[in-house]
Formats: sequence, structure tokens, C-alpha cells
Amino acid sequence: MLEDPRKQRVPEIETIDSRVVYRNRWMTVREDRIRRADGSPGIYGVVEKGSFAVIAAVQDDQIMMVEQYRYPVGARFWELPQGSWESTDLDQETLARAELREETGVVAKSMTQVGRLFLAYGFCNQVYEIFLATGLQQRQSDREPEEQGLVSRSYSIAEVDAMVRAGVIVDATTVATIGLLRLKGLL
Repeated sequence: MLEDPRKQRVPEIETIDSRVVYRNRWMTVREDRIRRADGSPGIYGVVEKGSFAVIAAVQDDQIMMVEQYRYPVGARFWELPQGSWESTDLDQETLARAELREETGVVAKSMTQVGRLFLAYGFCNQVYEIFLATGLQQRQSDREPEEQGLVSRSYSIAEVDAMVRAGVIVDATTVATIGLLRLKGLL
């Protein structure tokens, strides 16, 4: 039997002290002084970021993708529509619908939550909700200034699979989402 990852566990590391070393409207970086289970001291850097949504918009064996410039790595890449907002009081489905419309102009009749994953829990507490959008209608996109140059287009699911295998799609969130959708029989 598999253990439920949402089950609360007893902490194996004790936080002795915590201080914020950087903060902006999107993230906080903190440094924690810790004590390990064996009593030895250490430090741990943690990036705190709000959750985000990733959307697989699928219709007629086509999946909507976006290509945009990613500043931290200095290049353009194809990925599934995804994003977050500063406001944390919105439910994730509302966020997913808004991000899909904003980035692609697509409105979904149906939005189904498929899963929840951590982005990089070795150093970051950020989680993302995965949604499958169906019953798609094309409307006008509503992009933010940070999304200048964003390109959206549909690819066949077979083309997306080939792009993942060839290393053209390298966004871990996109690859994990496609894999999860496949494992659940939704692609």
C-alpha cells in the first residue's frame, strides 16, 4: 500500500531561528538555523512562493502550448500555460481559468483538477495545481506586460510527446503534467 504524501509527519529537523534575507512581491527567501535529529546544527535556505496553476487545454487531439522568454535561463521555451497571482484569496480553478484566458485567449467550458505537485521541495515550498481544460473556445487574450512576446498555439499530442522526447520541451512542470495526465488516462 502506498503512503499518502499529504499525511502529517513528525519533523525530523528542528528550526532554531529563521530570518528573511530577501523579499519582493513574488517571493521570500529565508535562512533557517536548524538542528538535525542527531543534534548537529546546520542552516537551510528556503524560497517561499505562492501556489500556481498549470493548464492542459486539450481538444480534438490538440493541446495548447505557449512559448515565452524565461529570464532566469535567458532563452525561449515551449510550455503549458501556467501562472500565479499576488492575491492568494482566489481559488485555484479561478486562477487556472484566468491564466488560460490571459495567455492564450482560450475559454474552457470544463476545468478539472487533476493533481497537485511540489515544484522543487528541496529548497522551495511552492506547489502547483494541475488542471485539464476541455470544451475550448477561442477568444481574445489579455496578456500582462511580463508576457510581451508570448506566443500561443496548438500542437497535436503526438507532436508534444515528440518535443518532450527530443528535449525541445524542458519545463519540468509541463513534462510532469503531461506524464500525470497520461498515467491517469486523460491524454
